[in-house]
Amino acid sequence: MNGSVRMGRVLGVPLRIHWTVPLLVMLFGYSLGSRTLPAAVPEQSNAVYTVAGLAGALLLLGSLLAHEAAHAITARRKGIEVQSITLWALGGMTEMGRPGAARAVFLVAVSGPLTSMVVGAAAFGAGIGLDAASGWRVPAAVLVWLGWVNGVLGVFNLLPAAPLDGGRVVQALVWWRTGDRDRAERAAARGGQILGILLIALGWISVLRGVFAGLWLAVIGFFLVVVAGAERRRARLAPALRGVRAADAMSGPVETCPEWFTVERCVEDVALRTHHSTLVLSDFEGRPSGLLQLPRLARIPAGQRPTLRVRDVATPLSQCTTCAPDYLLQDVLDKLRPSSGLPILVTDDRHVVGIITARDISRIVQRYGLRRPESQ
Repeated sequence: MNGSVRMGRVLGVPLRIHWTVPLLVMLFGYSLGSRTLPAAVPEQSNAVYTVAGLAGALLLLGSLLAHEAAHAITARRKGIEVQSITLWALGGMTEMGRPGAARAVFLVAVSGPLTSMVVGAAAFGAGIGLDAASGWRVPAAVLVWLGWVNGVLGVFNLLPAAPLDGGRVVQALVWWRTGDRDRAERAAARGGQILGILLIALGWISVLRGVFAGLWLAVIGFFLVVVAGAERRRARLAPALRGVRAADAMSGPVETCPEWFTVERCVEDVALRTHHSTLVLSDFEGRPSGLLQLPRLARIPAGQRPTLRVRDVATPLSQCTTCAPDYLLQDVLDKLRPSSGLPILVTDDRHVVGIITARDISRIVQRYGLRRPESQ
């Protein structure tokens, strides 16, 4: 996810923290310390409420991490590659490969909500017991609050709408019942779009009635609509891309430009003569070293063009998506990183043999549509 920073590893999986996480901590810490705790345990100092609110928010962050770690552990046990765990303002996200069976989808999906419910029950029980045994009312109230929040989190995630865990459960059940993975993914994504629209409407109705917390519901709903829409489009693309290899999708020949050229020379000798919107930079040995988009080239001021090298404004090869000609296109697209994305460089023995753009993928989908009408 863009805007996230790597913060070590959890169970061997890279952990990333989005810039919105401090916002999450402050929001829940403020709500807990200024409203919930004073109502539950009155006549305490502001310092006690502030520290307890911050502690509760950090414990909530830890429980979100436990939720995502459960997904990662289950996925690994089922032989699914786990790339990273990211925490952000709306919870967490575990990036992993596509499960190969409906049973794996189901088990990975339910592991997160079950963990949240177990954590919630443990926290709630610990809070009740702490209050009864020692009279430490503030820590007990924090634990009870943590238990309720985790319980709500677990139940909410089981709603039958992708990308929530409940949507994955729906996907697994439809896949198991029909044997059609694409249909299952479309059904789960459709549920996510419907739930998102309902949450947006409910959120705005709440705001109009003076409950400004409804904005949070609207934001969650908007997120569901966007992500579910993307998943539905991907599910509709899958049949057209199945079995297609990179060599079948790529276009060429690829236009190259030496990486030591100045921007001015690149524009005059290469860019103005090409029919492509992307140039591949090559090093002294003729190997690819990066990608240069013509719109990026056009934004460089005229005064910098005689001295600025194209390698200084291009995307390095390490940040580009590359694959071999015999790779399945669907597998390559599933592993795209948000920081790289399209186009995809097709390389053979470290030499570029073609490039795959959004237009190339669209062409494949259109050809598939000519053979078979697109299912809705």
